[in-house]
Amino acid sequence: MRSAFPVVILLAASPVASEIRLEIPVDCQLGKTCHIQNYFDHTPTGKFRDFRCGSLTYDGHTGTDFGLPTLANMKNGVDVLAAAPGKVRAVRDGMLDKKFDPNAANDVENRECGNGVVIEHDDGWETQYCHLLRGSVAVAPDDLVETGSVLGKIGLSGKTQFPHLHLSVRKNGLPVDPFVPNGGNGCEDSDASLWATPLEYVSSGLLSVGFSQGIPSYEAVLAGTAAETKLPTSAGAIVLYGHAFGGRAGDVIRLEIFGPDGEFLSEDMVLDKTQAQLYRATGRRLSDTRWEAGEYRGVVTLIREGTAISKKATSVTVR
Repeated sequence: MRSAFPVVILLAASPVASEIRLEIPVDCQLGKTCHIQNYFDHTPTGKFRDFRCGSLTYDGHTGTDFGLPTLANMKNGVDVLAAAPGKVRAVRDGMLDKKFDPNAANDVENRECGNGVVIEHDDGWETQYCHLLRGSVAVAPDDLVETGSVLGKIGLSGKTQFPHLHLSVRKNGLPVDPFVPNGGNGCEDSDASLWATPLEYVSSGLLSVGFSQGIPSYEAVLAGTAAETKLPTSAGAIVLYGHAFGGRAGDVIRLEIFGPDGEFLSEDMVLDKTQAQLYRATGRRLSDTRWEAGEYRGVVTLIREGTAISKKATSVTVR
């Protein structure tokens, strides 16, 4: 551990003027290799809503979570970047990368941020970067950093269940939503956003899709180890799965498999509840001696109120 710092826990944002410009703090492509899993919570107590009046947040959340689809993506290494120039005030490193266990909450008490960095900026602004990969913190207290300077890598340290960067923005010690720094009382984007390049609000999307020989465990899907690129013609089943975020009750997950000769299987699954992340799978068991050899294609579509809002395709070779 290079230096310790407290996690600042405050309950509400205070309206502020847009005095700082932030760049995206992760070296990935939003909507392709990463996504925003949670936005700032704009309901004071009990319930929760993001700045667009959606459900992509949770009670008391005062930051923005930039998530990775799987643990495999984390292990490949994704840099965390300084969102604006400033001076490093504090860092922490050395905490293990592991999913938070509520039964062992004492292990991260007062260290919920995990490995991280705090940067001071001009005019009372401050940014905090949480859940970095153990051993990846690349700066020290009093270092001067520029926008885009590498601070570390996305990890799984502290109080978290999935690999992501939690970015907190504060003005004079009070938390600020960078999407709507002046309050967020409506349900629309704000012209006063702190982002130098506007970031699109995305309420839901597919994270990963793949084929397997059976219904994969959710743990394997989250780890990024469920998908197979080749299956034997003797495989007991051919299964297609889709992993999504921001699912809402009433949404439809459509899973379609196309074999060498055309459509093989199609199924629509209606979500019965709103979930931060979820996965669905369907397939067909082997009923003959062998599957037909060739390429099998899979298409997974997330549909809301009759409109496709996210789609991903994949394939597997059977031989």
